[in-house]
Amino acid sequence: MASRSQPVMKFGAHLTPASRAVLADQAYLSVRALIMDHVLGPGAHVSIDGLARELNVSQTPLREALAWLEAEGLLRKEALRGYFVSPLLTKRELDDLFEFRLRLEPWSCARAAERVTAKDRSQLRRESTPLTVAPAGANYEQHKLLFAHDQRLHQLLFAIAGNTFVAEAYDRAHCHLHLYRLSQRTDVSTQTADEHRRIVSAVIEGLPDEACNAMKDHLDRSRRRLVTVLETNEVLGH
Repeated sequence: MASRSQPVMKFGAHLTPASRAVLADQAYLSVRALIMDHVLGPGAHVSIDGLARELNVSQTPLREALAWLEAEGLLRKEALRGYFVSPLLTKRELDDLFEFRLRLEPWSCARAAERVTAKDRSQLRRESTPLTVAPAGANYEQHKLLFAHDQRLHQLLFAIAGNTFVAEAYDRAHCHLHLYRLSQRTDVSTQTADEHRRIVSAVIEGLPDEACNAMKDHLDRSRRRLVTVLETNEVLGH
């Protein structure tokens, strides 16, 4: 198995609840990185015994970590068979996900542009500060800062819009996790950064129509990029 993205530690039988939580969190981050990098590929069976040995943790924190990953949709649990890595999105699922996003995000950006405050503008400028672009073919560890930035920016726009139900619906869909797995190792960070700058600029300037249209354009371009990935994978038989 490939090298782990997170350090692991040995531990004894008598753990406090706090230390168990730390170990579960470490196991979660390690297994998620393996899934994101396709070391544990789509459809792969997850051996709890094998992972426990590989990560040098007991099964208790590991099972907690696997349950969190199941809640995110990265793993599926089958009765009497255990955990399996969820398959990548199909074309139909990709279309459904973007239809969902198109109903939430352009409206939220327009609303954010109407409600934006001086504090919000400061947060948006800070969050949209250019990050180093990860090289093509980089692994999840190298992409993690960009991935986290993308997720935070979209969540910040929802927060400024002020509708907690919409923000929670988006969070429960775990959009970014599934889209990252699909686009893994493709070089889209430069295009995404340019599209984000247009969105942020429109919100900061308090231009609802421009913010709405910028987000629609971003989602449309993102979808087309991912459809290309799907079609390429089909041609290559992946």
